Amino acid sequence: MRETTVDPGIPFLIDPRGGDIEDDVASPKSRSLIAIGGRLLAEISLPKLFAAWIMLIGLPAVLLGLAPLVILGWANTISRQLATALAGFWSLLIVGGLVALAWVGGRPVLRAAEQSFWSLNALAVQPVYALFREGLRHIGGRLAPGLKPRQRTRLYAAAALGGGLLLSGLSLWSVLLAWPASRWIGHAGDVFAPLQLIGPALANAVVIVGCYVMGAALVWAAADGALGRPADLMTFAEIPSGVRTWRIAHLSDLHAVGERYGFRIESGRTGPQGNARMHRVVDRLASLHRHDPVDLVLITGDMTDAGRSAEWAEFIDAVAAYPDLAERILILPGNHDVNVVDRANPARLELPTSPGKRLRQLRTLSALEALHGGRVFCFDSEAGRLGRTLSERLAPYRNDIQAFAETGGLRRSLRLARIWDDAFPLIVPPTTEEGIGVALLNSNAQTHFSFTNALGIMSALQAQDLAAAMELYPRAGWIVALHHHVVEYPTPARAFSERIGTALINGSWFVRQLRPFARRLVVVHGHRHTEWIGQCASVRIVSASSQVMQGAPVESASFLVHTLAMVDGGLQLARPERVEVTFSDGDDRGAVHPPRPVARAEPPATASPDPEHRR
Repeated sequence: MRETTVDPGIPFLIDPRGGDIEDDVASPKSRSLIAIGGRLLAEISLPKLFAAWIMLIGLPAVLLGLAPLVILGWANTISRQLATALAGFWSLLIVGGLVALAWVGGRPVLRAAEQSFWSLNALAVQPVYALFREGLRHIGGRLAPGLKPRQRTRLYAAAALGGGLLLSGLSLWSVLLAWPASRWIGHAGDVFAPLQLIGPALANAVVIVGCYVMGAALVWAAADGALGRPADLMTFAEIPSGVRTWRIAHLSDLHAVGERYGFRIESGRTGPQGNARMHRVVDRLASLHRHDPVDLVLITGDMTDAGRSAEWAEFIDAVAAYPDLAERILILPGNHDVNVVDRANPARLELPTSPGKRLRQLRTLSALEALHGGRVFCFDSEAGRLGRTLSERLAPYRNDIQAFAETGGLRRSLRLARIWDDAFPLIVPPTTEEGIGVALLNSNAQTHFSFTNALGIMSALQAQDLAAAMELYPRAGWIVALHHHVVEYPTPARAFSERIGTALINGSWFVRQLRPFARRLVVVHGHRHTEWIGQCASVRIVSASSQVMQGAPVESASFLVHTLAMVDGGLQLARPERVEVTFSDGDDRGAVHPPRPVARAEPPATASPDPEHRR
């Protein structure tokens, strides 16, 4: 990026280098979530909102509500004609057609169905359930702040069950309201008055979704309560001497911006300007690596603040300045990299047909390929083994990708959609039978509104491929890396808004999928800008803070270097080393500093109050 200088002697009435209130418009550190949401909804484009509602909610709801009218109407007609062989012929023909659709469509059809299923959960189940659950936990924690660990676990389970019951009751109420307007059997005369079916179809959709939510809320509550409360990791391993170890530097949420004086959307003026801090972090890591080499640098998403080209250029320039370090870097997509974020228009809403989403995905894939395209492998689900490298996977589509970046186009966008969907998980296989492999996952939900960009999901197909990849190396350890946190931390919250969040929609389900491999894996993530090391259902979880998002003024930040080893068939996690990074007021992006001693990390400042000490 070409930098310009402003004469500090010019007397500004409003100094443009310091930003203004517009830079805080969507910052949760400066405004409440209610204030942000109310303002964004007031500023959103109503025609675009209406079009998005029709495409994403209205049309699917009408189709869902029409399905029983058509099916039951057809069944009612057929039931009066069972004596004819024609009825059986058409039944067999329809069944055969559905089987053929599933056979020919394969994974794309399954992925579309799954995406629709989790989109329904993201819209109708998870936010309301999380609101009730976390509200009950917050109230319980305030009423009884001195609870012991076992009592907190019982409170956790009781709040989950209470949240499920409240949501189930709310859903039952909506079903009872919609039931009088519903109609379930279609008639031949409906063909001549199709518009009259819209009302009953929408009522049917409310009843169907409401019945599903009643059951799903109770299932989610039972699964949450049975999974157990996340807790701090009480002990770190003492790795025997002579055992092969791996040193992993874990960074996250660098949020590169494309402007010298640019602020980040989440922090606004309370955070840093430009990329000086990011450069200092990479510089400090390179200095550490020269004197005490690391085997891997893992950056768990949000390399950029809004997924723009200039931001990716800034990030790539920062790491490319240290080639030896760049060879060890692995990155994965965060919500700021691939979902809509717009600092100039926080109320931005994208239509499903917009090229923006696909462009952000392709920019991310381009960065992944540039940094480690030849070192990571896509998984071949049909063969049940590792497939081609990411570079080989993208090679046949390079011309299409470049053409789409130049001109866009809906048809080309649809053709490229499967490239993104099939890329993950990306696997770095272990080099020996008892080595350590890395799985890079995409945990981002597809959203079209800047205010809801933080939600995450883990697809069943991706989790299935991950399990199959780990089973190929039954004696190896694994680092399972994703962006979103899989569980809500067991840490006290100062405000209720801190509890409503951004974990995986199906995080408890994903933890259960990982339990069979828990002894030989560690889950690492970012997203919440919070440092935490803990476990849930025997699955160890490591969360990284952001090295650049602390509020200003701040003199330093830190990241952790983890040491791992395979001992007796299990992955051992030693006490991490904390690496301090100091900042100065000026833009010292080019400075190189001598290495400082690296200290063993103390328990994170945000750890839960359960344990008094760790070992």
